[in-house]
Amino acid sequence: MPISVLLVDDEPLVRAGLRAILAAQPDIEVTGEAADGAAVLPLVRSLRPDVVAMDVRMPLLDGIEATQLVLRSVDRPPKILVVTTFENDSYVYDALRAGADGFLLKRSRPDEIVHAVRLVAAGESLLFPAALRALAASYGNERARATMERAALTGREADVLRLMARGMSNAEIARSLVLGTETVKSHVSAVLAKLGARDRTQAVIAAYESGFVAPG
Repeated sequence: MPISVLLVDDEPLVRAGLRAILAAQPDIEVTGEAADGAAVLPLVRSLRPDVVAMDVRMPLLDGIEATQLVLRSVDRPPKILVVTTFENDSYVYDALRAGADGFLLKRSRPDEIVHAVRLVAAGESLLFPAALRALAASYGNERARATMERAALTGREADVLRLMARGMSNAEIARSLVLGTETVKSHVSAVLAKLGARDRTQAVIAAYESGFVAPG
């Protein structure tokens, strides 16, 4: 089955460009479009997309609120890929904290856009560049540090989390640590459970906010 994608952006040209790029791929299907976050939840319920490519700044309901609405209203929510103009936009980080799974710059090359959708759909990797790492670290707080301490990660789980924070996929982590992919998946699941994280994005945010991983 192809990866189904819902495009959400108030700029028709942006939606048209993303549609042209993604629809050209044999394993990706654009099943719907919306011009504002207010239309996202009804479309998610009717279309059941695998991925929502979500603009952050929209006139009626922004991408942060739309992300929160989808995640609390849908039993099996889609992956949400934030689409933005600036990688250091605090709105992007707020969307990731709200539950978005990754982000994509509007100026990205076509192959990068396709790669991002595939990665987010697979749930294996996170697009988390230096600018957002520094922003995450600036949100550091005692609650995040306490959560990390209570998690009591094993040495191997800690290694896996550090590599997750660098944006590595399970396969890349497996090669780096000389482990089997299934073993890495087990470690990732354990890390998420111990941190109470919904997904890899939330685990990486916890790693930076707690100071467990430094932005450099």
